[in-house]
Amino acid sequence: MDPLDKVDAAIADRLQQDGRLSNAKLSEQLALSEASCWRRQKRLEESGVIKGYQAVLDRRKLGFGVMAFVQIVCTQHGEEVTAAFEAIIQSCPSVLSCHNTTGEADFLLVVVARDLDDYSGFVDRVLRKLPGVASIRSNLSLREMKETNRLPVQQAPYR
Repeated sequence: MDPLDKVDAAIADRLQQDGRLSNAKLSEQLALSEASCWRRQKRLEESGVIKGYQAVLDRRKLGFGVMAFVQIVCTQHGEEVTAAFEAIIQSCPSVLSCHNTTGEADFLLVVVARDLDDYSGFVDRVLRKLPGVASIRSNLSLREMKETNRLPVQQAPYR
């Protein structure tokens, strides 16, 4: 898809704030016809700019009191080992995100757990059994000062 125009960016931004916003309300807020608004939204969805819609849940209210940032250093980087590593990580619901990074660590994971005992069990059951891992370093979040998955759409390049 080409870069967004200002109207597409406004649609994406508003839906990012409220994914349950009806087409009628969205078109009203943006002073667009409902048909035009719907077409633009569908185009954003079909092009993958809008990947999906979901509720934002409070992890603490669901009992996940621990959030860990895990740095993993690997000794092996072969195709098979990497594929096995990725398959295991993909299958772990406690792993919220995993990034292949530059710097000292090869991977950075964000992991949630009920408590420290639960996290310790996850390290023993999953992380220590990952193929090709040389070291695991965990940093626990003491206080979350900002949490969002909203992108700065208004700063995206426009056409």
